Parts: sequence; structure tokens; C-alpha cells
Amino acid sequence: MNEAGPLDVGEEEGARLLTAAVDLVVRHAKEVAEGPVAPAEPGTAWLREWLASQDFEAARSPEDALPEVMAALRRWGVHTTHPRYFGLFNPTPTWWGVAGELLAAGVNPQLAAYSHAPAAVEMERHVLRFMAGRLGLPAGAEGSFTVGGAEANLTAVIVALTRRFPAYPRSGLAGLPRRPVLYASAESHLAWLKIAHMTGLGRDAVRLVPADAAHRMDTERLREMREADLAAGLEPFLLVGTAGTTAGGALDPLPELAALAAEWGAHFHVDAAWAGAVALSDRLRPLLTGVELADSVTVDAHKWLSAPMGAGMFLTPHAAALAESFRATTSYMPAETEDAPDPYATSVQWSRRFAGLKVFLALAVAGRPAHAAQLERDVRLGERLARRLTEEGWLRINDTPLPVVCVTAPEAETAGPERSAAWHAAVAEHVVRSGQAWLSTVRLGGRPALRLCVTSHRTGVADLEAVVSALGDARKRMGT
Repeated sequence: MNEAGPLDVGEEEGARLLTAAVDLVVRHAKEVAEGPVAPAEPGTAWLREWLASQDFEAARSPEDALPEVMAALRRWGVHTTHPRYFGLFNPTPTWWGVAGELLAAGVNPQLAAYSHAPAAVEMERHVLRFMAGRLGLPAGAEGSFTVGGAEANLTAVIVALTRRFPAYPRSGLAGLPRRPVLYASAESHLAWLKIAHMTGLGRDAVRLVPADAAHRMDTERLREMREADLAAGLEPFLLVGTAGTTAGGALDPLPELAALAAEWGAHFHVDAAWAGAVALSDRLRPLLTGVELADSVTVDAHKWLSAPMGAGMFLTPHAAALAESFRATTSYMPAETEDAPDPYATSVQWSRRFAGLKVFLALAVAGRPAHAAQLERDVRLGERLARRLTEEGWLRINDTPLPVVCVTAPEAETAGPERSAAWHAAVAEHVVRSGQAWLSTVRLGGRPALRLCVTSHRTGVADLEAVVSALGDARKRMGT
């Protein structure tokens, strides 16, 4: 029992294993653009047959296991690191972010208690305060790293309930005299429905406000819905503005929403999971005007800041409400450090990995100006993509300064919404199955369309031309 345990293979073997893994990752990064963006089919049968042979009863050589795993990942998956992935805000991670993941996994700090990982906690808080400053939130803003935007938005709901209802922390929803409801755009990310389910608010508590012609929250309809809810004896407590909708990149009127929330005494949350990244660019920052008035903000670094999954951020100027929302004490946790709150007592999670290192490292090495330049480049590429598709006879149906382009084929629209939806879906499927690019379908204002988003720092003009060409070929093949 004096020797190391059976899982300790020693530093030399560990170095060999990590070197092999790094070689595979670097090779994948070098070769991914040469292959298809996505497989023509899921490969489920093949994968299950391969996994059936993995009975875990005997040790295997890493020289065999690692290449097999990488081969499966490369063959059977959509490659978000491909320069022609025009998808759902899953950008190519930077090498700094990848290195940060390795360091975090190797040192493996436990971020529940400050006293266990002061360096890690302080680095995360430094990044959070930096982001809060770029967003214009007041000094003293606090927050936490999250798995993603859904957890950050869940945190917003809990903090909003805590701020609005003094009885909520102890009695929960049962202690409230009226049923709480919240408002978000019909174009918002519908994680709000899952959050309402988890918190006990119930999905009916989510009031999805119709969007206007620009796909932004219609504030007149918002006022009407709130008046009807008040008349029905309900209690509005949270108003959500979306800065960069998933479908079309719309930016809700944040200053107007902030004013309404202040007038109504509601918590104003801004879901800037994707577009919040533009706060790093002095030129693009005005797109977020009004976010500085928010009671809380969500930003996902694993979207447009090119961090590896997952790195969401929750930010709020209401540090006391955040602490009240998650305060917990127990004898087996270390005593709290003065002037340094424990992460487990200010966030949804308890035990947590060092998620913020990949963001800290990328900012520390590349710097904010490089990130700003990348964001601005992506916007220019989005403008070029929209122009090229228009030149090829596609009709753009979204109007946004962000690099999300939604287009329809006019000849398909004349057949009616359902046939148009089937036609656009067939076009997208043809392009995806061809391996030339990855894009999605969407409905905006009830109109079926194709959706393309530029977020990879590897995407260039040649990739735009390739997807325009692939769409043209699919359009001809599908006919109308």
C-alpha cells in the first residue's frame, strides 16, 4: 500500500499520453477544412457496434484507444471548427482557450470554496469584472461563470425572484400572494420555458411577447399583455431583453425596455449570450446601448468570444441579491474568507471546474484589441455574405448589424408557407449532406428561410463563395 495506486501511470507515461492527444488535436485542426463539415448520415448503427466492443474489462493501449476515439469524432459529427460551419453560435475555439482547458484539467482546482483556489477564483472574478466594465455595469458588479447561457438565465430568474419577493428565499412560490410572470420576446431563446419549469413558475408564467416587423420585441404588445396580466391578478416581476436573437440576430430596444422595467419595478435582464461579445469592440459597443441599465446580463464566451464549451457568464450589479439567492452554510465547508465570497454560495453550482481560465488566458495573451478586430471582421464577412446571396437572387428577410443572414428563395415562397418550409429544408439538407457547408433553417415572422451565421475565426472570403455556390447548386437541383 506504500506504492502509488493502480491509476497512477507516472509522469513519463502521462507526458506520452498528452503528447499523443495534442498531436491528434493539431492534426484535426490542420485537416478539418479538407473534409466535410458534417457526415451525410448520423452513423448510429456503426457507432453502437463499435461501442459494443468496449466492455471496459481489459486495459487497452492508448496508442489504440486515442486514435479510435478521434476517428469516431471526426467521422461522425458536425465540425464546428470547420471554416464553412455557418451554424448556431458554436465558433472555432482559439488555441489559447484549448490550452486553458488543458491547464485547468491538469491542475484541477476546486472552485467551490475561495480558500481552496484563490488564484483561480480571483482570475475568474477579474474576467467577470472586466466584462461588466465593458458592458457599462456599475462598479462593484459581481457574477459567476456558468455552464452556458441557460444556467446564467436561470440565475437571473432566481435573483429576480429574490429581489422582488422577500418571502421567496424561505417560502418559495408557495409564500407569494400572486403568481409571478415574466416577459421575453417570442424570438428569444426558449430556455425560458425550461427555466420556468425548473423553478416551479410553470411554463405558463413565460409571457412570449410578439415581435415587430424587425423581429424585435413589440413594446406596445408588451404593455397590453402586462395590463391584462395585472387585471387577472398576476404579478409581473421580470422583463427580458434579448441582444442578438438566435434566429435572426435582432436586438430588442434595450433603452425602452429598461425604462419600462424601472417604471414597473421589474427586474430587467439582458440575454446577450451571443452579441454581448461586441462589448469588446469600441466600434460595435453602441449596438448594446441600454445594457448598462440592466439588473443582470448573460454573456456566453463559448459563442462569439471563441472559447471552448462551456463558458457562460452571469453578471449583476446587485451583489447582495446574488449572495442572498445562493447562500448556504455547512460544517464540512471551509470558513468563508473575508472580502472574498465563496463561489458555491453565489452561484447555482457547488463543486465546479475552472471554467474561466480559457477566457482569461485568451484575453491575457491575445488582448482585447485582437478580439475586437475579429468581431469586426466577422461583421464585414456577414455583410459580404448577405450581398453575395442577394446578387444570386436570394431575398434577405432579417435586418441586423450582426453577422446572421436569413434568406429565402422568392420562387419557393409563392408556393405557400408549408411548401416553402419543405423546399428550404430540402435545400439545407442537400448542402449539409454534400459536406460543403453547414447551415440551418428558420422561421422569421412565419416565413421559412435559410440561416447562416459567421462566427469562426477561420472563415474567409473563399468559404463564403463556397457556401454561395453550394446553395446555388442545391437550388437548381430542388427546382420549385
